[in-house]
Parts: sequence; structure tokens; C-alpha cells
Amino acid sequence: MADDRETNFRLLAEYSADVIGCVGPDMRFLYVSPSSVDVLGFTPEEIIAMEPFGLILPEDVPAITATANHNSAPGAESSRATTRARKKDGTIVWLEISARVVRDPVTEQAKETVVIMRDITERKILEEKLSALALTDSLTGLANRRSFDETLDREWRRTLREGSQISLLLLDLDRFKEFNDYYGHQVGDDCLRAVAAAVYGAVRATDIAARYGGEEIAVILPSTDTPGAVEAAEKVRSAVAALLITHEGDPEGGGWVTVSVGVATALSRVGGTMRMPESLLLAADNALYKAKREGRNQVATSLLVAIREGEDHHPHSA
Repeated sequence: MADDRETNFRLLAEYSADVIGCVGPDMRFLYVSPSSVDVLGFTPEEIIAMEPFGLILPEDVPAITATANHNSAPGAESSRATTRARKKDGTIVWLEISARVVRDPVTEQAKETVVIMRDITERKILEEKLSALALTDSLTGLANRRSFDETLDREWRRTLREGSQISLLLLDLDRFKEFNDYYGHQVGDDCLRAVAAAVYGAVRATDIAARYGGEEIAVILPSTDTPGAVEAAEKVRSAVAALLITHEGDPEGGGWVTVSVGVATALSRVGGTMRMPESLLLAADNALYKAKREGRNQVATSLLVAIREGEDHHPHSA
């Protein structure tokens, strides 16, 4: 009867599009179905000769090892895992791995594990595209407000943890209502797209540019002090001015589209007063309005001191 079951298993495995295999207690493959050639480029014999987890990308091995150890424990329910593997030609694929542990009926110890490996690369690519769309502003292609809020919170926490500093640029197109009223909203949208592209091109790859709302664009500058942030703000302002987009309703800009930029920098240190990232946003917004009050098409700055996480504090003006 056992021989019949093994024969049926082999027949099922050899006609499956998924890779089916048996893994021993030492995590080495004892059997691999022929579909491994189509899915991974390796023959069954090549995979059987590999070290444990030889298919898996090194950075994913700890998670897969933890899942395998969990599945092998007596009484444990088998769980699925998603991981990346390297094919024989060097390309990376995403695999969904399902496992069923075969146990000794007396000791309950794992004897071997039947695994099914399914290529889900196309699904992962689609998921990543959908995730990117959910965090991208459809008009400008910059990060959207949700993405901005999540990123600012994450970078703020990192700043507090490292005791470093973070800067934020908040820029607004000067007299944009007049631009829309005069040229129309379609031209206004084109203008916003051009400005967003100029901003994106003017900042570092490590900076995060986002459409903050309406015609406002925010740029998060991790690990950046005030002089560095002012330099970045001037690059952004100059990049927008260099577009030479006509704006008859902006006399301060000489008849061209310009932006005003508010710069805020938060320092993390013991004895500081500001804890929440909203403080940084408020400071950048105040600096932006200062730039507008003083004539537009310029940069204005603000400085905060942020208390480190875990420290007692008493809020007051910084």
C-alpha cells in the first residue's frame, strides 16, 4: 500500500506545473519534480546536490529557516512562506512555498517534508505596481499625501533614534490661483507636472518629494542640516524658475512661474521641546508664509529642537 502511495505521488509530481519535492530532516532535498527545469532552470539532480536553502536568496534564508523550524516542531501547523529564489540563469523569481510535514506516528518527530513551490513572480509584480499606485499622486507622479505622512513619520522616528537631524521643504507655486484663472485648469495641471518634474530632478535620490496638497509640494531631507536644506531649497527654486513658464499674473516673478520655499530643520537632542513631526510641518509652513510675505520667489527658514524618544519634556516655543 505504501508503494502505491509513493507511485501515485510520483505520478502527480511529475505532471505538476509547480515544483514538488521532498526534504529530509537536514533540509536537503531527497526528491524534486521535473518541473524544476521550467520553473527554476535547474534539473532535479542539481537541486538535490545543493546545500540546504541553496536556491533561496541569502537575505531571505533566516525567514525560511524559521518557518521550516516551526513546521518541524511536534504538533505545529504547517504554514506557507513567500521568498525569493535565484534561477540558474541568475534571474530572481518569487516563490510561494507550501509544506506538509510527514511525522513518525509514534514519536511525532518530522521524518520528511513535502514542499510545493509555485512561481508567483507575476503576482508579486502586480502587487508592487498596485502598492506603488496607492502611494503615488496620479497628476504629478510624485509620492502622494499618504506616502508623505508615512515616510515623514518613519524618518522622524529614525532621527530621534539616531539623535541626528531632519529637514523639510514646503514649497508653493506663487499666485497659482491667478495662473489657473488666466490660463485654465488644463494648463495649470501641465504646469504642476512640469514643476513636480523639476523638483524631483533637483533633489537627491535619498530625498522624498511628494505632492502635499493643491499646488504645494513637500520634500523630506533625511540627515540634513539647515545649510544643506537651504542649498537644496535654492536648487529647487532655481530649477522651477529655469522652466520659464509664462505667468502674466506673477509680477514678483517677472512674468514667469516661480515658487516660494519654506525650510524647517529639526535637531534631536536631550532637553529639546518638540516631539511630533507635526511640529516640523508647522515650522516649514510658517517659513513658507514668511517667504511669501517677504516678496515670494525666495527661501525662508525655521529651526526646531526635538526631544529624543523616552525623555521627559515640557513643551514651549522653540
